[in-house]
Amino acid sequence: MSASPVVTRFAPSPTGFLHIGGARTALFNWLYARGRGGQFLLRIEDTDRARSTPEATDAILKGLDWLGLDHDGEVVSQFDRAGRHAEVARSLLDKGAAYKCFSTQDEISAFREQAKEEGRSTLFQSPWRDADPATFPDAPYVIRLKTPTEGETVIEDEVQGRVVIRNDQLDDMILLRSDGTPVYMLAVVVDDHDMGVTHVIRGDDHLNNAARQMGIYTAMGWDVPVWAHIPLIHGPDGKKLSKRHGALGVDEYQKMGYPAAGMRNYLARLGWSHGDDEFFTDAQATEWFDLGGIGKSPARFDFKKLENLCGQHIAIADDAALLQEIEAYLEAAGLADLTETQRSGMARAMYCLKDRAKTFLELIEKAHFALASAPLEMDEKAAAALDPVSRGILAALTPHLQSASWSREELEGVMAAFAEAQGTKFGKLAGPMRAALAGRSVTPSVFDMMLVLGKEESLLRIEQAAASGTENG
Repeated sequence: MSASPVVTRFAPSPTGFLHIGGARTALFNWLYARGRGGQFLLRIEDTDRARSTPEATDAILKGLDWLGLDHDGEVVSQFDRAGRHAEVARSLLDKGAAYKCFSTQDEISAFREQAKEEGRSTLFQSPWRDADPATFPDAPYVIRLKTPTEGETVIEDEVQGRVVIRNDQLDDMILLRSDGTPVYMLAVVVDDHDMGVTHVIRGDDHLNNAARQMGIYTAMGWDVPVWAHIPLIHGPDGKKLSKRHGALGVDEYQKMGYPAAGMRNYLARLGWSHGDDEFFTDAQATEWFDLGGIGKSPARFDFKKLENLCGQHIAIADDAALLQEIEAYLEAAGLADLTETQRSGMARAMYCLKDRAKTFLELIEKAHFALASAPLEMDEKAAAALDPVSRGILAALTPHLQSASWSREELEGVMAAFAEAQGTKFGKLAGPMRAALAGRSVTPSVFDMMLVLGKEESLLRIEQAAASGTENG
């Protein structure tokens, strides 16, 4: 008999942005499902009505969209399924696997106080667990799960290994509150079961929840999913990742100009490994990803490694796709859109911009020559490179370039011959040429810029640079 298809899910709470830890959890679930021809589902756990907002849901969906993590089927709202959750609680009641508890908050507090004084476990033991229904008062009640009082609950976890919890350490958890609303712990199990989830891959802060949730699966006679509880992400200092370490929301990384492919690569490597491979494509990640490669200890977030991988992904990216992603970055960062002229200039220049740019911000800085229009504004270093001697050299060079055909080979030949005639090296010409063509001192190669700009624009810029300063002389 063939194994049932893999179904994973990502189930964030819409109380804020999509943070880095959540993004990695989503990625692991997505990779595991996609690599096995399975389904990756999305559920918004919006039962906390006071803290859940539509804006946060939008931010989560946008973050997943930017990361390229597509989900199957409709987005499920946990809140919308409250009736189904309550139905399961009542079904457990009918089976005798749950009971009505009429204890008040004051009675529970008094029980705990006394247990503390007597040095006993403060886990609440309800007097209503085995009470005769004839003794039930006409009062509000909660529905509690009957947790076995003896034996052990064993979690066979794909990451953490075999985790054993004594049942006398688990309380009879509430399933349905006195106002009839289901608790989160019940909702998660019912939703996972109804959605056909086969693998629950989530943060290891949920490990203890698994023991309590297994009680519901068992009582309902449902298949328990495969558990994989992944360690949390820490900052470079080894402490839990927080605002003091820098950006937390995935949207902030888009605004900082990191490419989505580099982000996916880095997040996949954060706590999971495949031999010594650091840099890999989406296709490789999908093929290689498995639960056995996830480490037990927390991963440390490292901006240098992120930038290094992002640089490699920018270098191999398809030019048109890269340009599209740069435009999305400009919009996300609230920067000016490219004009049609700038867009075509950047498209022509892309081949000489991609190398060694670690972020889109760096790439756009390198692209300045293709985005600016004459007359150029010079930055400080470029202005310094255009002293009277350099301007004279540019003026003398112009006629040689005017008669040149605009190919790299010929331009290199013309410049080399001119430098030799001047009794200097080409390196001496490069500084003034960079300043003339880009208004910057750090640029792609002079020949790349000339080829991208074309003959007419290149000559115009060189002539303007050669003439600059004469009006003050």
